[in-house]
Amino acid sequence: MKKIISVLILFIICVHLVFSQEIDLTIYNQNLGLVKDRRTLKIDKGVQKIEFTDVAAKIDPTSVHFKSLTNPEKCSVLEQNFEYDLISRDKLLQKYIGKEIELEKRIGKDGDKKEIIKGTLLSTAGGLTIKSDDKILVNPSGDVSLSKIPEGLILKPTLSWLLQNDVSGENKIEVDYLTNGINWDADYVVVSDKDDKNIDLNGWVTIDNKSGATYKEAKLKLIAGDIHRIAPDALAENDVMYEAKAMRATAAPQFQEKSFFEYHMYTLQRKTTVKDNETKQIEFASATGIPVKKLYIYNGSLQQFYGYQQWSRTDRNYGIQSNKKVYVMLDFKNSKENNLGIPLPKGKIRVYKEDTDKSLEFIGEDSIEHTPKDENIRIYLGDAFDIVGERVQADFKNGDGWCDESFKINLRNHKEENIEITVVEKLNRWSNWKITQKSQDYEKKDSRTIEYKLKIPKNSENTLNYTIHYWWD
Repeated sequence: MKKIISVLILFIICVHLVFSQEIDLTIYNQNLGLVKDRRTLKIDKGVQKIEFTDVAAKIDPTSVHFKSLTNPEKCSVLEQNFEYDLISRDKLLQKYIGKEIELEKRIGKDGDKKEIIKGTLLSTAGGLTIKSDDKILVNPSGDVSLSKIPEGLILKPTLSWLLQNDVSGENKIEVDYLTNGINWDADYVVVSDKDDKNIDLNGWVTIDNKSGATYKEAKLKLIAGDIHRIAPDALAENDVMYEAKAMRATAAPQFQEKSFFEYHMYTLQRKTTVKDNETKQIEFASATGIPVKKLYIYNGSLQQFYGYQQWSRTDRNYGIQSNKKVYVMLDFKNSKENNLGIPLPKGKIRVYKEDTDKSLEFIGEDSIEHTPKDENIRIYLGDAFDIVGERVQADFKNGDGWCDESFKINLRNHKEENIEITVVEKLNRWSNWKITQKSQDYEKKDSRTIEYKLKIPKNSENTLNYTIHYWWD
């Protein structure tokens, strides 16, 4: 009995060795995946063909790399092929043109009898055309019966190699390849407290697999960054709906982050299965009590900047169209002191706020770019309902090689609280400028942008004035 058990155990071990498989899956946020497929197979000595099924249907065949991990110097590749002519009804029938097929047709009052029609398939265009004896049958009814699967058609996408192997036995091999059709995005859920002083943040990885393969118990890595590709495909788009929930106690991080070349890599600390045609979400970041600033920003001009133009220097109507909306934003620093301090991949960020009945309400969403640690993140949530801005050109003069322009900016606060508004002014007429008069101080942000901080009491208004001098001679 012990001998039989030992033989069974040995058999199970051998089967495991022959069919064991390990998958490493690296997904880039550019609709691209790198698959490392390791399998242990029995390979005989000599020249032979081996096949891999269960590979991605959207594989890039030119990216495939085969190697033997057991005998790298004694197992070499003579030929490599990717077979993707999959079986379908049309392809099966196309292969049988000029060959005999059978049609099974139900006859009789109750359809309890059947009639077999044999003939040569002449065409499949617009239906079947069959030559049976001396008759041509056009679109005959009945179920088609074929004798066998034609050569060249396969059930699954298959990689095959012609190998020259010098040693017979078990051989652990690794096949690496790139595939399109698999993508990941970062999605963030933020909950702001009642005073908009602190936020809780959860980051989710959303994986969308349409590559045509399932990756079982894979070691998963994600690459965040903009890698260069010669012919990049369009990014897969996801719009996954989330249910906002109160933040729970922080669990151990599921992903380990590290720098990798000029990108960032996130490695899942467990194996996972990524099924074909599946959208999978995994939490990768969680933080509570992040200090945040609520900002009101008024950019009063609707004028788009397309570079300095000679005609715009003296056109009094240039840039005077007024925007009345005041933007509402949340600003926080991605730092360790703020309970974050990790590189955050680009993605969509949704913000919720707790109501007085403790329920969460959606208040806006935005997208962020790849954000390194210790950088600020600013989320645009929408436009303030109770704040109105108005920007008016108060005066305009021009002469030989110069112009002077004056603006009056009025902001009205209908809220029951005091606020501060950042007023952004774009100086787009010309590169040489100087503020000659101002009702209050400003900060120069860049060569054509200045900002004012304007405090407005509750249920009140405030106005700022400034004059700018441009010259070009």
